[in-house]
Amino acid sequence: MCSAPRPLGFDQRHLLGIEGLQPWAIQDLLDRADGYVDLNRSPDKKRPLLKGLTQINLFFEPSTRTQTSFELAGKRLSADVVNMSVRSSAVKKGETLIDTAMTLNAMHPDVLVVRHQDSGAVALLARHVNCAVVNAGDGQHEHPTQALLDALTIRRRKGRLAGLTVAICGDVLHSRVARSNLLLLSAMGARTRVVAPPTLLPTDVHLYGCEVFHDMERGLEGVDIVMMLRLQLERMEGAFFPSVREYFRLFGLSHEKLARAKPDALVMHPGPMNRGVEIDGLIADDIERSAILEQVELGVAVRMGVLEVLTRELRGER
Repeated sequence: MCSAPRPLGFDQRHLLGIEGLQPWAIQDLLDRADGYVDLNRSPDKKRPLLKGLTQINLFFEPSTRTQTSFELAGKRLSADVVNMSVRSSAVKKGETLIDTAMTLNAMHPDVLVVRHQDSGAVALLARHVNCAVVNAGDGQHEHPTQALLDALTIRRRKGRLAGLTVAICGDVLHSRVARSNLLLLSAMGARTRVVAPPTLLPTDVHLYGCEVFHDMERGLEGVDIVMMLRLQLERMEGAFFPSVREYFRLFGLSHEKLARAKPDALVMHPGPMNRGVEIDGLIADDIERSAILEQVELGVAVRMGVLEVLTRELRGER
């Protein structure tokens, strides 16, 4: 009996998370994003792919990197990009999220990029609009384009994802970046570890198929990738660790701890960084080991790739 043919690429209407995506869909997104890297490094960065289409960036939480890269991605593909300021919007006057969705839907946008402080809010909004929706981060749930740009960075530096060992270190509990990366890396055949104090780990962390370490030197032993996470003090209520100084001593990335990883281990961080808290500034600036600025650069290419696939039918492609 013949099996059904594998779809040719990413075929969903929205990008709300990594959870549930098949490896071939992730591969398609990464390949398309990779094709935009050289374009973004060229003098003429603009293409007419999304000419005539409208992209609205709706950010309920501030984000310099993510919002700017989505804006650049849309403009470089010639979309009409609108940044909606939530602070001055009707949301602050008591309008519900569903009312906001219906209002925006009446304006006939083609793509809606949403960041929200509550987990699940972006998926709720997506059910009330006719356009494609991209999750730019929702609460402690997911941040799919960040995981995609991290994966693209690793793939370009290491040539592969399968078989690599990746240690995700720090504030895993509050990190949507960690969740999306654990899902993506596992789907693509990488081995994952989380390294954190018990107070900064979710209770269901073992469901992600990762190894768990509470000692950073042991957790970094022989890894290919060291992915540090920002300490999200704004999401914490109460004491999760004795002090920032003590946190860096135990879980901050120093040269001594990094020496336990492979000699060519790559250092990553989604930003913004707290230097001297989760990472030594000298390591962050080491162009031989750190890929932090490359992550920022590739974020634009990834978001261009996502916009391309989500508007495929609007542009008459299959």
